Amino acid sequence: MTETAATPILDAGSLAGRRALVTGSSRGVGADTVRYFAEAGADVVVNFRNKAPRAEKLGAQLRELGVRALVQGADLTDEASVAGMMADIKAEFGGLDILVLNASGGMESGMAEDYALQLNRDAQLRVLDAALPLMGEGSRVVFVTSHQAHFIRTTPTMPEYEAVALSKRAGEDALRERIPALAERGIGFVVVSGDMIEGTVTATLLNRMNPGALEERREQAGKLYNVAEFAAEVARAAVDEVPADNTRLVGDVTSFG
Repeated sequence: MTETAATPILDAGSLAGRRALVTGSSRGVGADTVRYFAEAGADVVVNFRNKAPRAEKLGAQLRELGVRALVQGADLTDEASVAGMMADIKAEFGGLDILVLNASGGMESGMAEDYALQLNRDAQLRVLDAALPLMGEGSRVVFVTSHQAHFIRTTPTMPEYEAVALSKRAGEDALRERIPALAERGIGFVVVSGDMIEGTVTATLLNRMNPGALEERREQAGKLYNVAEFAAEVARAAVDEVPADNTRLVGDVTSFG
């Protein structure tokens, strides 16, 4: 289904008074997710690593919706950088109600050999631990991943993506170990796993390295979600009832076991 302005992703005003941080939200799925939160009335944090002008532009657009938008640059692999971001969020908003762990990577060139694991596992735990003092009962944590990573233990992926997929699955596993402790604090946790997403940087890179991969997956699945459609599922995961298995699967999974 194609979302339109006439059919808001989340009910207008449903997040009024709530505060949401989406990591990696200056573009793509993160940007659309943080926009959906703002459209529902939430005060939001736009987080970026090195694209300040783009993040500032988005922040300005979100403020026009009548909400507060805090634009925060932070290197999630750096403890001091993450701590600084959380200190600013506490000073500006007083706390957090929604944390979407969307930022990921590992296919960048020129990075350390273990960069994918640093970002997709270690940084996810670092951000969660730094955010927890700001989060109270009724809060929600959402981790965004891909079917190629979520099912990597049982379904091989293309060689170009394997290291990233394994690191994202390691991150998911580490976060899942926190579910009992989060539940004790009244904080819900959901993993949102999606198929290859049309228009994302990862899909574009994979298709460049493995020409035809995107078209082949589209034929297998029958349909691939675009960025806005997948972001809508991420946004809903922040407000819908937590599934019994803490997992929201988006798109076809018949090719994955």
